[in-house]
Order: sequence, then C-alpha cells, then structure tokens
Amino acid sequence: MNPQSKSRGNVLIGLGANRPGPWGTPRQTLHRALQELEQRGIMVTAASHLYETAALGAARQPSYLNQVALITTSLPAPALLRTLKQIEARAGRRGGSPWGPRTLDLDIVDYKGLVINWSRGRNVIAHERVRPLALPHPQIEHRPFVLKPLLDVAPYWRHPVLKLSACELLSRLPSRGQGSVLKMVS
Repeated sequence: MNPQSKSRGNVLIGLGANRPGPWGTPRQTLHRALQELEQRGIMVTAASHLYETAALGAARQPSYLNQVALITTSLPAPALLRTLKQIEARAGRRGGSPWGPRTLDLDIVDYKGLVINWSRGRNVIAHERVRPLALPHPQIEHRPFVLKPLLDVAPYWRHPVLKLSACELLSRLPSRGQGSVLKMVS
C-alpha cells in the first residue's frame, strides 16, 4: 500500500443529485451530505459552488446539481468509499441504471494522488460484475460536471496519470451536450 494512503491528506470528492429524497431537494441533499462527512470525522476543507449540469445517459431526466469538495481524511481509500456509499444510502440512494436519476451520488475523484486499477481511463478489471476501486476516478477527463467545480477548490490540481490540469482537460471538451455545465447556481 502506498504510504501516502495512510496519512491525513487532501482528497477530492464529487457530489451530485437530481432527484429529491429524504433530505429534501438536490440542493438540500448536497448540503446535508457535506454535514454527514463532517459528522464522520472527515473534514471538508473547501466546497465548490453548485453547478446545474446536463445529465449523462437517459435523455429524459432532470438536470443535476454537481459540486466538488476538498476533504481531509485519514481513512484509506476503500474505507472512504464505503463511507460515501453509506451516506448515499442514508440519502435514499438505491440501485438503478448507470447514469440514471439519483438522490445522491458521491465519488472519490482523487485520493491523495494515488493511482490504482487505472488504465487509460478505464477500470483495469472492467469485465467483472463489481468493479474495483479505480483512482483517479475513471473518465474524469471527459466530465465537465466534475472538472468545472474542481477548479473552484483545487485550481492547481493535475490529473495523476495524464499530468494535465483540470483547466487543460476542461478546454478539450465540448461546451454543450451530456454532462455539460449549464450554469452556476450558487
């Protein structure tokens, strides 16, 4: 295991929601998710603005609210992922289709620069039913709904594999279409 993964350090997580749930509207749910992290001893160092973004996948679903948070934690990446999934479940997240509507989606975008199970933006073991944790998050370089808010909290961040900044990655993407940023809402 990478010694960096045991130290308390900076981690980027992506937050998204496009359906109301037990915690209220998507905006209220994202706010509550940040509080839930703090209650579990995960310090939220910074949180981006909220961005309304076009949904990925199914064409007929509401726009998302997306955000990126810079957090500090001593949890190893797998334990952090389990914690995020527990918070999603508390927020009413249930199984469903990939890229379908959801009350809350929490992802580890970058864990202290750690690179595991990552190969050209895809999970190394993509054929398995349950994919292993891949870091940095696969396909981030294609996701304006992550890159734009990431710039708010970590403007000097560089992709641990591609060695490009979020600004450089964002400039390569179309400004319209699935996953695009529609507007800043806060």
